[in-house]
Order: sequence, then C-alpha cells, then structure tokens
Amino acid sequence: MSTRVTIERMGAGGDGIAATSAGSTYVPFSLPGEVANVALENGRATLVALLEPSPERIAPACRHFEECGGCTLQHWQDSAYRDWKRSLVHDTLAGRGFAFTLDPLVPCAPQTRRRAVFAVRTSERGAVLGFNKHLSHELVDIVECPVTVPEIVARLDDLRELVAVLGGGMKPFKLTVTSTASGLDIVASGCGAPDAAKRQALTALVIKKDFARLSFEGEIIVEPRKPIVHFGKVPVFLPAGGFLQATLEAEIAMSALVTGHLAKAKKTIDLFSGSGTFTFRMAEKSAVHAVEGEQSAVDAMDRSIRHVQGLKPVTAERRDLFRRPFLARELKPYAGLVFDPPRAGAEAQAIEIAKSTVSKVAAISCNPVTLGRDLSILVKGGYKIDRVVPIDQFLWSSHVEVVALLSKK
Repeated sequence: MSTRVTIERMGAGGDGIAATSAGSTYVPFSLPGEVANVALENGRATLVALLEPSPERIAPACRHFEECGGCTLQHWQDSAYRDWKRSLVHDTLAGRGFAFTLDPLVPCAPQTRRRAVFAVRTSERGAVLGFNKHLSHELVDIVECPVTVPEIVARLDDLRELVAVLGGGMKPFKLTVTSTASGLDIVASGCGAPDAAKRQALTALVIKKDFARLSFEGEIIVEPRKPIVHFGKVPVFLPAGGFLQATLEAEIAMSALVTGHLAKAKKTIDLFSGSGTFTFRMAEKSAVHAVEGEQSAVDAMDRSIRHVQGLKPVTAERRDLFRRPFLARELKPYAGLVFDPPRAGAEAQAIEIAKSTVSKVAAISCNPVTLGRDLSILVKGGYKIDRVVPIDQFLWSSHVEVVALLSKK
C-alpha cells in the first residue's frame, strides 16, 4: 500500500523529508516540493511513483543512479544542490552560535575522484565489481562511474580479472583503487590472505595489466613501480593504503587556503599530516614540523625530505595525537598550525591548541559536526573564526569538506 506525501525539505543525509501520520519519513532520491506515492517502512520510504516532480529535477549523469548507492543527488540541479550543501555547513556551525563568514561552495567537477573503494565478489557468472545499493548490502555491478577519474573507469574489466584471481568465494570484499602518477595502486581487504600459488598468479596478472602495486591489508604483494603522488613540488611514494585527499582539485584548493593563511609564520606545525599533503607546500615558505600517527606515512615523508631541495626545514614525528596530543607548552615555538583529523575530529588536541599562543590556525574536516565541536573549543580559548570555506570534494553525496581559518591575538 502506498502513501501520498509532499517533500518538505532536504535532510542532512541527502534524503527528502516528508510529514506523514506516523511522523517524519525519509524519502531517498526525492527533492523539496515534490509530490510522490511512497511505500512506508520503519520511518523510511521507497519512492513508488513521482506525481509532481520539482522544476529543479534533472536527468542523472549515470545509468546506475538510484540502483547504485554511490551517489544520491545526481538528480538535483547544480545551483540548488550547491546551496543545500553549503547550508549543511552554515546550519551546523551557526547552531553553535559562532560569528563567521561562510564562503561560497568550492565545486569539484565530475571525473575527478582519484580513489574509489569498490565492493567486489566472485560469482558463478564471473567477478562482480561496483557499489552497494542504497541502504543495502546488495552489490550493483557497474560499467561506468561519472565521479571517478577515467584512469580507473577504463580499467574496470582489468580489475574484475584481478578480483577473479583474488577469489574470496561468494563473500563480498573490498578493492581500494587509487590513480597515481605511476599507475593504479590497489589494496585488497576482507578476502583472506593469498597463499603462495595465488600470490604467483596475482604477481603475473599485475605485471601483465601494468598496475603499479597490489597489496593486501597493508602487506605489499607485488610492486612493479612505487606509486607516486605530488604534494606541491615534492614527489612522495604513497604508502600502501595511505591517506590521500579524494580529489586533486580539492587538495589544491585546501592547500592554497592553508598556505595563504599561514604565509607569515616562520615556524609551523602540521598535525595529522598524513604523508605531507600540506607539509611540503607549507615548507616552500616556512619551517614545518609534521606529526602523524602512521609510521608508514612518516617514513614516506622522511624519504621525500632527503631527496628534495629548495624547501625550508621539514621534520617528521610519529605520535598518536588522540592519546598524546601536542601540549600547549610544546606549541610555543610555532606561529602557524594546521590540523586535519579523521571524521571523529580532534577534541583532545583542540583543547591544547585553545590554550596555546599559536596565532594562526587552519582546521580541516570532512565532518561539519565534529568540526563545530572542535571550533567551539578554540573559540572559547580566544580564537576568532576569520573564514569558513566549504569544498564539494564528495560530489553528489551528502558529505562536504570544510576549511576553517582562525586567528588569535
């Protein structure tokens, strides 16, 4: 039995929200103002028939849209979609009572996502590679992906051959594929460690397909070429499974904001530095101390430091900033600081930064909620939010990257 509803607004997760006799319900793939018949179940709805479409509805860019759960907002006209995504940041931070200036959303183009995490499995009909259906564990096999770089999409069939050799039975596992300057870097996880015979077959296939590297949950299986990424002028050997910003365009935009904000600082610190995304760009103007919890990332920075000239001094340190945040007294030598933690944010570290004398801070997050919490700590500690910039690094999804620039007299 279906129910007629009117979509009142867009939820933070990218679903339309409609009022029903049982309360508010979430309607995936709908838009504000639309009238539809839906099937209701446990506070969620399935779109059965669209009765009155929104004038903002457009044709999706991908044939798999609504079937594949990788994107949820391809059907929304650009300007309305960008206004909504910007509002996610505004509403979250404004709810904290901050005074701040919010820039327009920095857009990212289709076909720029350089890392894809595919759900894969083997089947009686061959290897299946794609993404899980929206709010489901059902795997949708894909032939295209308009958000992902062509260097990956063009190799989908080659990747399926790799999946067939990796095996894993009918159980789904993951294949993370990153496009680098040296070729595709591939990480398999959840399929069981390959035995000697399988390693031999995988090695032969990787060499035949000219992939740069294949690893299994951090262990390198075969590496014909070291995967290289460039952070500014510096080539860096990306660690197996190492962090990388989703798109190069977003990385460049964020880096420009960070380096511009910290430009006058002679000594800076990069917390949660990864393999040097911001570190090496900052080092073009200031000495940088990079701090990261993953040893492989620290090692990657150390190798790059030894072979690059023309930068200010760069030092790297391994440290778990969740358990041992940099203390306020340790931050005394630094005039500029950037921190880019995981989605959980950096509450303990923010408390120490708030007590410090660092005059310029750049806070970066892919989660406006935890960013709001961390900014609240900094503001209470005397920092002023100079500027907030939302960046659409995760195109056609409800996720958004945010750069907040702060200062303290």
